[in-house]
Amino acid sequence: MTTPAQDILVHHEQGVTTITFNRVDKKNSLTASMYSALADALENANADAATRVVVFQGDVAIFSAGNDIGDFLKRPPVTTDAPVFRFLRVLATFPKPLLAAVCGPAVGIGTTMLFHCDLVYAGDNAAFSMPFVNLGVCPEAGSSLLAPQMLGYHRAAEALLLGEPFMAEAALEVGLVNRVVPPTECNMVTQMQARKLAAKSLASLMETKRLLKKTNTEELLGRIDEEAASFGRMLGEPAAREAFTAFMEKRAPDFSKL
Repeated sequence: MTTPAQDILVHHEQGVTTITFNRVDKKNSLTASMYSALADALENANADAATRVVVFQGDVAIFSAGNDIGDFLKRPPVTTDAPVFRFLRVLATFPKPLLAAVCGPAVGIGTTMLFHCDLVYAGDNAAFSMPFVNLGVCPEAGSSLLAPQMLGYHRAAEALLLGEPFMAEAALEVGLVNRVVPPTECNMVTQMQARKLAAKSLASLMETKRLLKKTNTEELLGRIDEEAASFGRMLGEPAAREAFTAFMEKRAPDFSKL
């Protein structure tokens, strides 16, 4: 399983490691090999004493469309050791500050990964969505635990049960993002904040992050595994088969008999 070198870019400068989704022609949709590359990049950043902060970014017009459906159907994550779940565990336990610059659509994991970031800056064109139910599956990335904590139960239920997009200002209101800026300024603002953090004591940053985290790590990893098991099981059920068939046939799914 190989990843074209240009799909995930990793750049280190002045204590900041920047991980860029760089598959714009495919709307930065993520493949299994890209998840492996992301997990590797985070593990390397954690081990690298010169890395003090990590930034995720996409393109000015798209953060990520979520899973690449074609690759997803070829390599469905039906076990908890699939590359996507490895990435999520590394992400959930990453001890150094994590930042994200989000412009355009952030679909599925493009949104749920942000619950694990410490600071998120959004372009005013950002649109967040978690359409798992619409695909006949369930949430991932611990979002069934973290979304209610951050958004409140009713807003989390609306986002996860309906799966409809919510825009940058709504994300700012509920605390998912720290600031909304013009898309052309988003990466610059995020890098500026990352450089401020990189100039601080790494030990202080890491201990403060540890203390800030509301969720017990064991509980969070348990929820990620529970979601992964349910997700894998549901992929083989009729609702998911109908949803993905409808997606490939460019029609609305019909769940009326399911």
